[in-house]
Amino acid sequence: MDLLTANDQPGAYPDSWYAATADSPAPRAPLQGGVQADVCIVGAGYTGLSAALHLAQAGRRVVVLEAHRAGFGASGRNGGQLGTGQRVEQPYLEKIVGPETARRLWDMGLETTDLVRHLIDTHQIDCFYRPGIAWTAEDESDVADLHAYADHMDRHYNHRVDVLDRDAFHAICPSPAYRGGVIDHKSGHLHPLRFALGLATAAERAGATIHEGSTVTSITNGAQITLKTDNGSVTADHVILACNGYLGGLNAPVAARVMPINNFVAATAPLDDPASVLTQDIAVSDSRFVVNYFRLSHDNRLLFGGGESYGYRFPRDIAAKVRKPMTQIFPHLADVQIDYAWGGTLAITMKRLPYVARLAPNMLSASGYSGHGVGTATHAGMLMAQAVQGHTDGFDTMAAIPTTPFPGGAKLRSPLLVLAMTWYALRDRLGL
Repeated sequence: MDLLTANDQPGAYPDSWYAATADSPAPRAPLQGGVQADVCIVGAGYTGLSAALHLAQAGRRVVVLEAHRAGFGASGRNGGQLGTGQRVEQPYLEKIVGPETARRLWDMGLETTDLVRHLIDTHQIDCFYRPGIAWTAEDESDVADLHAYADHMDRHYNHRVDVLDRDAFHAICPSPAYRGGVIDHKSGHLHPLRFALGLATAAERAGATIHEGSTVTSITNGAQITLKTDNGSVTADHVILACNGYLGGLNAPVAARVMPINNFVAATAPLDDPASVLTQDIAVSDSRFVVNYFRLSHDNRLLFGGGESYGYRFPRDIAAKVRKPMTQIFPHLADVQIDYAWGGTLAITMKRLPYVARLAPNMLSASGYSGHGVGTATHAGMLMAQAVQGHTDGFDTMAAIPTTPFPGGAKLRSPLLVLAMTWYALRDRLGL
């Protein structure tokens, strides 16, 4: 299935609260004819736009090819949460890569949040950034695990978070579903589409060229690489694949390790009593395998992400899909009006760590951010820009993370994911 067109109108942002509150520019011209570039980047999400910005600032001729619009994919649809560290917890990293590399990956994870804030400040991107993300626990075992993790991070990484019991957490998030949690004030949240559009503008000001409506149909490797679209071609010394869940059949080794999945978000009407949801301007993620995540918008809407879907097509009634978990967390919102509901395609890996790879001497790729992409994708774009220029330390550290192909190949991996997600969703419902 072609996920570029399966669920969306070509060249149009989804009908989301993000699109309704972003200053989207006029569509950029598609690629026409043949052009030369030092670097051609496929995909204008966080990864590709960050790479384009950093390469253009270094004086490289950069062409970005985007099938739809800049920020069209997960970069413009996600929950807007900017977390510290990597997607998985540090004790897990310590087991699979060893303490020294785990420490390096943690430090690089801190670099991601610093980088995003630096880009926002430097390029004056008005994306409503606010500090603070809470992770919640739904039973006493979860509380103990979260608090033990907080202690581990304090003792071994000098990273301190607020540790909250039930009463303290309910003073911030008065949901009957939660028993406690932690708050990391070095994390944050933002308007994801406005951030992506700000990166695109900054990249163009630095000299990069972005062609929208320019789906790459083939890539021919060599000393120089040629990429073809329906109406043109780019010949480049280096190529960066920054497609994430929309890679399709452009590269089989990446597709074997990076699986697209869908997620859904709803925006309520402005709440009469936003403090009945959150009393602080932070974002929240819970401890379920099928994660619920939410925050308040700057106009007092609840932005709530949740609801599992096991096919590549979006459900017909996305609002109903999200309303179910939303009212489990906030029963008093059972009848609240939902003004916007939308879906998006992200990408996961087996280990929930990004797949960063040198696919050829002059072709790099990064994807599979597994719901941690606001910072990690932006950072990965910068690392690939540095690697193109010969500075490979950061890229090589990420590329050395062990990766595992999904079992079953392209035909069986989706059914296997359905089975796994169904099992974990059942565990969530049963409280196991």
